[in-house]
Amino acid sequence: MVITHHGGQCFKVSFGDTTLAFDPIDKKSKTYAPVKFGSDVAFISMKHPNFNGAEQVALGAKQPFVVNGPGEYEVGSVTARGFGVATTYDGQERFATIYQVLLEEMNIVFLGPISSAVIDPKILGELGEIDILFVPIGGGDVLDVPEAAKLATKLEAKIVIPMHYDERALKAFLKEEGSEGVKPQEKLTIKKKDLVGATGQVVVVEG
Repeated sequence: MVITHHGGQCFKVSFGDTTLAFDPIDKKSKTYAPVKFGSDVAFISMKHPNFNGAEQVALGAKQPFVVNGPGEYEVGSVTARGFGVATTYDGQERFATIYQVLLEEMNIVFLGPISSAVIDPKILGELGEIDILFVPIGGGDVLDVPEAAKLATKLEAKIVIPMHYDERALKAFLKEEGSEGVKPQEKLTIKKKDLVGATGQVVVVEG
């Protein structure tokens, strides 16, 4: 599995011939540059231009199956579940979707642009043992650094990938996590066996 970051909360996850897009950036976004790559599945965690550019990840033969809300999904070898949560973003009360995606024997949880670390215990109980956790850390519309760090610790993820941040927030998060020495990397290439013994390891993927 190869994970690359394309700004904000947009990540591309590739494995074999399959490509997933999480929160692709729409061309109407006033915050981030739009993305452009092909995907097989596009996970949209909120109806907002910063996250719902499904048409931006349709390219050539890759026209994505769009997942944009709570429910259970199975697309090829990808199994996913979405859990709806109330949040506030861009000055409005909205709903976001937390996604749990199972692939290559790894449990990936993508929290989306949540603004509160208080998540329904029923949802937390469904997430299971998390291998890779994507968590927003930038404050403002999303979790601030202390909340994000506490939630990441509570969820006991093996690998934590921060998103939706500026340099100040990233520096603060790494300090909070005791990971000041972590250097951003262009991409994360990982297999299930690489997770053996990992506990709360922070990985910064350059956006």
